[in-house]
Amino acid sequence: MTEEFLIAVAAGYLLGSLSFAVIMSRLMGLADPRSYGSGNPGATNVLRSGNKQAALLTLAFDALKGYVPVLACAWLGYGEAVAAAAGLAAFVGHLWPLFFRFQGGKGVATAAGVVFGLNPLLGLAVLASFALVVGFTRYVSLASMVAAVFAAFYQALIWGLSPAVWALLVMAALLVWRHKANIERLLAGTESKLGAKKS
Repeated sequence: MTEEFLIAVAAGYLLGSLSFAVIMSRLMGLADPRSYGSGNPGATNVLRSGNKQAALLTLAFDALKGYVPVLACAWLGYGEAVAAAAGLAAFVGHLWPLFFRFQGGKGVATAAGVVFGLNPLLGLAVLASFALVVGFTRYVSLASMVAAVFAAFYQALIWGLSPAVWALLVMAALLVWRHKANIERLLAGTESKLGAKKS
């Protein structure tokens, strides 16, 4: 392994380990998102606190921590393989954050940031797929998983088998695995839909 590869992966993981759901909640005087709702430190659970600003900031920074390592590698001329590895490391850092007892989120926003960093056109295609699935089903969890899987498929089909494809495949597999509880609820017909009122 080259020095630049190791540095990029380490930096990506450390950046990914910044759990902005917890950080923003602390800055805004909110409860730790791991202590209520789904217990997931992500923007959706932060929204359950009733603070939309905290949720939006969490979403934005979680996406940026996936986007920035990839972009930094491109600026430094490290090549796609290193950039893809750095993005994957940031995603893994979000799932298992070093600074927060390895209690991370599901990685949807961070994965989106990585995808846009690797290929903005791919990002738009994946975002369109996400919106389409949400529009037809109103299941955000299902749309997130479908979009993650389609990211690798689109990249391979349109741009060829590049190093990015393998990073996207690993991210998709991990993201689907992190949604295992959602999958169980989808199969049972108990998964909540976007905009549905709780009884």
